[in-house]
Amino acid sequence: MITCKKTYADIPFAHRQHRHEGRCALIHGHNWSITLTFGCREPDQNGFVVDFGRLKFLHDWINHNLDHACVFNRDDPMREQLTTVGGDDIWKPYLVDSCSCEGLAEHLFGVFDPMVQQATNGRAFLLGVELIEDSKNSAAYTVPIAAWPAAAAHESAGTAKRADGQS
Repeated sequence: MITCKKTYADIPFAHRQHRHEGRCALIHGHNWSITLTFGCREPDQNGFVVDFGRLKFLHDWINHNLDHACVFNRDDPMREQLTTVGGDDIWKPYLVDSCSCEGLAEHLFGVFDPMVQQATNGRAFLLGVELIEDSKNSAAYTVPIAAWPAAAAHESAGTAKRADGQS
């Protein structure tokens, strides 16, 4: 398998951890970075896993959905009350199941992987997402090797081996 990474840096957005017992329960912002790890079995005609110049759709999605947004958990009991005040002139809400760094990494994987597979006609796929919070903290989401499209292709070709050496 061949891999490469692309980082989208300095994306300002806020979030609120409403279940947190400390200051993270308050709305607060970070400058986030998103590093995507791509994989494929065979590179394209240029020798690329993905052509970085053709990933504008990811940059556009990030700008449209996250840039200067406030990310809320879907079940935040104050979300509607907060976003009603000022409406769209004040808020750019984005809803997720979990707005923790870990939850956002998993969410973004679920958003970006289908986009990458569609853009490459299934040749390339996402292996993982690392989300960096203000360059100090990070979380990553990766799928198990068995779930990678390349792993499934190797299994069907009879070349996949388990760690114990068995097929």
